[in-house]
Amino acid sequence: MKFVFDNIGNSFSAKNIADYFKSQQRKIDLNTVYNYLNALEGAFIIHRIQRYDVKGKELLKTQEKYFVSDPALVYAVMGYKDRMISGILENIVLLELMSRDYNVAVGKVGTKEIDFIASKGNAKFYIQVAYMLSEQSTVEREFAPLIALKDHYPKYVVTMDSIWTDTIEGVKHVHIADFLLLDNYE
Repeated sequence: MKFVFDNIGNSFSAKNIADYFKSQQRKIDLNTVYNYLNALEGAFIIHRIQRYDVKGKELLKTQEKYFVSDPALVYAVMGYKDRMISGILENIVLLELMSRDYNVAVGKVGTKEIDFIASKGNAKFYIQVAYMLSEQSTVEREFAPLIALKDHYPKYVVTMDSIWTDTIEGVKHVHIADFLLLDNYE
């Protein structure tokens, strides 16, 4: 559970967890890891979000992401860590999308990742989540996967940055508070 909490918003697999335990000189079977992850998911402590290949239009069976049902659980178990802010922000966005009954997947476009693809009925949109866009390399990393998509669905980069508010090639930058208050994402 601590490994999952420490890796919110990061892609990983059960094999990563088993390898971690091996590095700690603790042998654990891969099926045991899957059983624990399934138990945590069944107890509604975590949510597994599958990866979706946008170009191939198929769900992938590896490198899913796990999120918590309540971010307060992370702080209760792990304490506060600055480096977890981005993952917690992703978690907040995911929980909001789930509360609005969107189907959510993690997107993959070539080697780039899209934090979330949300869909409900005919509605669909893409979301990247980052803490701040303080460096040009961060702007490029967050906007590039969305710009690479040539469809006409809405695309958002959601951050806590309230100063930088540009829209780049149709990809909207939105402060997280504004995003959570939107009535409609289309």
